[in-house]
Amino acid sequence: MKFEDLLLEIGGFGRFQILILFSLCLLRINLPMHFLLHNFLAATPSHHCAIPHHEALVNLTAEQVLLVSIPREPDGSFRSCEMFSQPQFHLLLNSSLQPENNSTFQHCQHGWVYDHSQFTSTISTQWDLVCEHRGLNQATATFFFAGVTLGAVVFGYLSDRFGRKAMLLLSLVCSVLFGMLSAASVSYSMLAITRTLTGVALSGVSIIVLPLGMEWVDIQHRTFTGILISIFWSVGNMLLAMVAYLVREWHWLLVAVTGPCLLSIVCLWWVPESARWLMANGKVKQAHRHLLRCARMNGKKDFTVSPEALRKMATDTSPGKSYSYISLFRTPVLRKISLCSGAVWFGVAFSYYGMSLKLTGFGLNMYLSQFVFGIIEIPAKMIMYVLVNRVGRRQSQAWSLILTGVCIGANIIIPKPFASLRSVVATLGKGFSEAAFTTVYLYTSELYPTVLRQNGMGYTSFMARLGGALAPLVYLMDEVWRSLPEVTYCGVAVCCGSAAFLLPETLHMRLPEGIEDVEATKTKGSSQASAAKGMPLQPLLK
Repeated sequence: MKFEDLLLEIGGFGRFQILILFSLCLLRINLPMHFLLHNFLAATPSHHCAIPHHEALVNLTAEQVLLVSIPREPDGSFRSCEMFSQPQFHLLLNSSLQPENNSTFQHCQHGWVYDHSQFTSTISTQWDLVCEHRGLNQATATFFFAGVTLGAVVFGYLSDRFGRKAMLLLSLVCSVLFGMLSAASVSYSMLAITRTLTGVALSGVSIIVLPLGMEWVDIQHRTFTGILISIFWSVGNMLLAMVAYLVREWHWLLVAVTGPCLLSIVCLWWVPESARWLMANGKVKQAHRHLLRCARMNGKKDFTVSPEALRKMATDTSPGKSYSYISLFRTPVLRKISLCSGAVWFGVAFSYYGMSLKLTGFGLNMYLSQFVFGIIEIPAKMIMYVLVNRVGRRQSQAWSLILTGVCIGANIIIPKPFASLRSVVATLGKGFSEAAFTTVYLYTSELYPTVLRQNGMGYTSFMARLGGALAPLVYLMDEVWRSLPEVTYCGVAVCCGSAAFLLPETLHMRLPEGIEDVEATKTKGSSQASAAKGMPLQPLLK
């Protein structure tokens, strides 16, 4: 008997599973509020050089002072990073006669003046992370995702070693601690360190929530579980737009997005450990207790199973055997899965955060763009719910990522004056990008066996966060060529999307328990034909 058969006897999707999913969905809301916080935390309002006191400027209006002190761009706006070395009073007579001699220009010598009409304060205005220090501003997001990258490796290993629930609780507690320390930062260095540690902590939530939920539901509801948990990412996305609109001061914004983690800790207290993990690690008595609890809540009061029977089932997954990230590359099929899925995760995150961390340039204000991008994700997930069950995980994964790249590439060609068309294409691209992200979580959870599932999620999440860490830095390449960042995002999305075609299909397949279940798919000639007809692969039914 496999664990899937046991689930059917106790109720594969009853009241017990619904309560688990509801609790895990609340945890999922926390993630985008931190992962996409950079858009508002490090927003750079319009600014110009601070103008020193000059006796000749005393009798001029504020507008005239700007006119004679700050050079203009070709579009008529004032430059952000340069000022005249001496006031140019002749511009009062004809402002179109801008000096062309570079000796009349100099970098800002006395700081900057910011427009506070949209933001009370951000880290850009707090520490003047503009102009020649613009890279430090973008690096704030990179520091956070570097932490998420490290956390994916740490929590991926620890959750397979010490359990899903314990590591999830540790992740939330650390998220609250470091999130509040970030809000109390008194220097840029302190903020960079605490945001990095917040990323490490939140990574545990990111990679554990979905596998824990899926390990408690039956085959028929696995897709629904993955899509449902993913939808709450979009809910968090929209909540971030509303919270950022209401809270314009960066310290309090950090407090506002960290607070929900406290509620998540309370919700997690009820969630049980994964019975699959307990059995795979020889903890039969605990698994037996959770299974009986599940059966009672689902109305299966006649269910009885002895710990000895569970111990016999657990023997099939080699309890007590140690696994690590090296195990992901030791056998042929797992090695191919790991290489290809790593490439797909990198491309998914790289393109997703490439679009999500740049809300300007699409014809909408920042808050509306964030909210629209969150809304468009929900129908995208609904469509993917149908597609992954009809055309399969592999085709859905590949084409959603490739079409993301196509939309990014299309916006390179569309002229800036066509703001409405650019907004539509960007919104479609964001929908495809979210569809790719939704699928990759579900798909990867099904590719790896229970004994290595969190190691697999940790490794692929590491690749994703590597892409997320590099995504904001790519924007600095616009100094070489204005369209180079978009070309890079487009090319990576298309290439990595193509790698998904090399992965095996998992539609209607049982979750593999051990490595031998995955390697058995090497004999997949006739088995794949059966899977295409909606039947589970035979090697996984042993």
